[in-house]
Amino acid sequence: MTKNKLESVITYLQMMGPPTAPPPPAPLGHIALLHCEKPTVSFYRYLYDTVGAPWLWYERRVMDDDALSEIINDDKVEIFVLYVHGNPAGYFELDLRQMPDMELAYFGLMPEFIGQGLGLFLLRQAIDSAWLHKPKRLWLHTCNQDHPGALPFYQRAGFDVYEQETIVIDDPRTKYADLEWPEA
Repeated sequence: MTKNKLESVITYLQMMGPPTAPPPPAPLGHIALLHCEKPTVSFYRYLYDTVGAPWLWYERRVMDDDALSEIINDDKVEIFVLYVHGNPAGYFELDLRQMPDMELAYFGLMPEFIGQGLGLFLLRQAIDSAWLHKPKRLWLHTCNQDHPGALPFYQRAGFDVYEQETIVIDDPRTKYADLEWPEA
């Protein structure tokens, strides 16, 4: 691979019906999942940047405030935030703009909360919230820059791979060097 380029293997997954298995028990402790209606751009950027920077999420980091606000405040975009002991611990975003297909557009935990058993709970909440809207299918994508366990995690939750592609992208750490990036 040439300098300042990354090979990105994108895997697309889908779920064609709601899960039949019972949901996992809620994690112990003081947790809350709140629908973040009409989030401020600054709060959304905090969520997106904190969850996504370790996995090189950059698309919305470089988006201007007006364009980002238009997306996150669309009535057909739902954002839910997981709190643990009052602290934001993760979030998910459902995009209903292409119904009857619905995308789990973003999903993740803050780095401090990874490995505490919260991911499966949050993902099931996202899945159950999505199926309340009765989509034809729920889909998402992940790539090899995401958490190394992301793909099998989504598959264990009931998503099936339906497509995979490999693309070459500019390394966002180089292209957007003015943004803060965690140490590799």
